[in-house]
Amino acid sequence: MLYLVDGHNLIPKLPGLNLRDMDDEMRLIELLQVFSRMRRHTVEVYFDGAPPGKAGTRSYGAIKAHFVPAGQTADAALRRRLERMQRSARQVTLVSSDRQVQSEARRFQATILPSEEFAKQIQQARLDADSLPGAPPAVSADEMDDWLRLFGESPQKR
Repeated sequence: MLYLVDGHNLIPKLPGLNLRDMDDEMRLIELLQVFSRMRRHTVEVYFDGAPPGKAGTRSYGAIKAHFVPAGQTADAALRRRLERMQRSARQVTLVSSDRQVQSEARRFQATILPSEEFAKQIQQARLDADSLPGAPPAVSADEMDDWLRLFGESPQKR
């Protein structure tokens, strides 16, 4: 199943993430990677407000991230994606709590999943991953930054 995610709508629903954090988008992508791996679903996430030179689509493992340029919205990009899919949009789950985005997705008969509910699924997938035999312990973003500093790298490169 394909999940289309309104990234900035989801971030405030996840404990430990905040839209004001410089690395909020990358931290969400990391969580989505765990979800994708554990649930075997494909995920595309859309972020609006990309600064000049940073807009575009990038792959992070199984996650495709769309950084929508400033002056455009993730909502409009999600709508265009659903329009391009035509009938296959019925097999998509759209993740957003924005009522207008949900309404557009209903028009294409996509499944709607509020961000609050998806946040619970992400947290459960992470717990499941952490409890696998032989799974390495989870490393927080702060711990990762400390390790990067220790080895002489800038945490912003992450």
